[in-house]
Amino acid sequence: MIIPKTREEIELMRASSLLVSKTLGMIAKEIKPGVTTLYLDKLAEEFIRDHGGVPAFLGLYGFPNSLCMSPNAQVVHGIPNNKPLESGDVISVDCGVLMNEFYGDHAYSFEIGEVSPEVKRLLKVTKESLYVGIREFRAGNRVEDVGNAIQRHCESNGYGVVRELVGHGLGRKMHEDPEMPNYGKKGRGKLFVESMVVAIEPMINMGTKNIKQLKDGWTILTADMKPSAHFEHNVALIDGKPELLSTFQYIYDALGIVSDEENEFRKLPLVI
Repeated sequence: MIIPKTREEIELMRASSLLVSKTLGMIAKEIKPGVTTLYLDKLAEEFIRDHGGVPAFLGLYGFPNSLCMSPNAQVVHGIPNNKPLESGDVISVDCGVLMNEFYGDHAYSFEIGEVSPEVKRLLKVTKESLYVGIREFRAGNRVEDVGNAIQRHCESNGYGVVRELVGHGLGRKMHEDPEMPNYGKKGRGKLFVESMVVAIEPMINMGTKNIKQLKDGWTILTADMKPSAHFEHNVALIDGKPELLSTFQYIYDALGIVSDEENEFRKLPLVI
């Protein structure tokens, strides 16, 4: 069952989402060759707690850390470790926060040092597909309208769209209805409801769509061991249109990136 939120609850969720955004922005300043994912995980936990939140992933379903850190062929749910990052790596950093009884949860895929043109293109297309999907999150549409838009954009560029892992509703629970697949047929699935909140998160592979899982019970890999990319935003349906609760702007400020990609999904300019 889809659970609509009050405007007051949406503002609480915005605060939770923005704490995730700020955490990812902090990580963006620290992530570089030679740094370990376990070190970044510790920084994130301290930052979240220092800013009034609780790391949402830590202990969730038994997950052992505060961040999911998934480099290269890892799609999602990678466990932080002591292996240093290397130039040429790409890594998805997925972060969750619980604050004011509501969750925020989003992700960004980072380039480490100099990456190949093929990896840059994968990241570009995957992030484009996130916004292509968000545009379909509007009154009168259904769940698979979003997935269909993401699927068409990515497959037309030659990439594999993961089927087994999906986005989700968000609120007082990390995972609420509806599931938000990154594939589908237009006009199919649950009808969107005013004031609902979802996490839209394309997980796109350079090669095959197929995946496998490590024996650790968490880490998901591409079946052909080619790189994967993952971007995620939290989005509310307000007055029939998608409105971002999260932002990549903190990341862009840290990395010196200029972008207006989020502007169409905000009623007011974001105050950083």
